[in-house]
Amino acid sequence: MWWSTLRAGVAVMVVTVAWGVGGLAPAADDDGFTPLFNGKDLTGFKTILKGDGDPAKTWTVRDGVIICSGSPAGYFYTDKSYKNYVLRFDWRYARPANLADDKAFKGNSGLLVHIQGEHKVWPRCVEVQGMNADHGRIFAIGGAKGQYTVNKEAQAKAIKPVGEWNTTEVICKDGEITSKVNGIEVSTGKGELTEGPIGWQSEGAEIHFRNIRIKELK
Repeated sequence: MWWSTLRAGVAVMVVTVAWGVGGLAPAADDDGFTPLFNGKDLTGFKTILKGDGDPAKTWTVRDGVIICSGSPAGYFYTDKSYKNYVLRFDWRYARPANLADDKAFKGNSGLLVHIQGEHKVWPRCVEVQGMNADHGRIFAIGGAKGQYTVNKEAQAKAIKPVGEWNTTEVICKDGEITSKVNGIEVSTGKGELTEGPIGWQSEGAEIHFRNIRIKELK
């Protein structure tokens, strides 16, 4: 009887450890986050492309990953508007086979927050730069106004080699925006825009997205 009880206890301990180490349970700092991307398709998102591009050729979903071809220019965006929130997502660029120097890689994309007015390429909003070498820098586009700073030294330390997964976090609160790349704060500032849909750019390079999740703040 005591041996059966001991074995059962050990089994519970093994399962508990595996659950925590293996990532089967959400990390504590993910509490309160809900997925925006269902891992299967772009339900909950809309798309816009320059010209007469076919969205099905620009964005595909495979194995829980949104694969963006980078052409033509455009973005997919949430069909809901958000104001105060923490947004997290993973991203990586497809690494060219002949790439010898990561600094020479010209991959480009971007996160668009607080999109306002007409959806076009490009709309009035705030961009969190998605270009590989400049990832996380915040600036206003489309006529929007704001003042933002970037820590280039922190930025250089944060970004992983081309082809590896990175995690970007963006905190929006009453017009203030802060970006972090792999846990390192990169850019911050404040602008006139405070809410709107959220979008991810197609802008010339193949880029992958996964684990898009949001925690709304009061």
